[in-house]
Amino acid sequence: AKLWSPKMPNGLDLEITHHPLTMKRVVNLIIAMERLKGNVSESPRSTEFTDENLLNMLLESAVKERTVFERTATPAQYKYKFQNLYSVMDSEQRHLVRVPNSMELHAVMLQGGTGNCQVQLNMATYLPPTPSAEAVTVTLCIKDTNLYLSCHKEGDKPTLHLEAVDDKDSLLSITPGSDMVRFLFYKHVTGLNNSTLVSV
Repeated sequence: AKLWSPKMPNGLDLEITHHPLTMKRVVNLIIAMERLKGNVSESPRSTEFTDENLLNMLLESAVKERTVFERTATPAQYKYKFQNLYSVMDSEQRHLVRVPNSMELHAVMLQGGTGNCQVQLNMATYLPPTPSAEAVTVTLCIKDTNLYLSCHKEGDKPTLHLEAVDDKDSLLSITPGSDMVRFLFYKHVTGLNNSTLVSV
């Protein structure tokens, strides 16, 4: 009591026993501790109190205010992460070659000294809305151009196209179900240096 007395209001002494024997002593302790906290709320003037006084003290010490901020959910998107440069061959060891002055790629068996004709692809990796261990989501762009591989359906048949993208930033995040999904492919690793690409 001597240690606490400078902080206590006039007329209030605090005495704590290890084993309060009655409910009245427990309540006396609660009242004293509430006054020591410096609560400005109305507290009982004596140890004679009402149930409402006790309830108010318990609620003040047990209930904490929490501020809740409303957040708007952003739609799930494929998010660009990084890109690497690759040379691509098919299962028959044919390289991709761009037909001059056209938007066509052909798979061609290259002879010695013609390796500079092959197309190199920047493969950009994306973080999908739902991560998958089975495949990596990518876009495929011809090196030093704005030409991307895309997949369209003509009737029931999917077809591969080469398409110019003037604003590459529009591919930094792609919303599922949007028209831009045509540029996305799933890359499945099938061997040490083998992968398959399937349009999203």
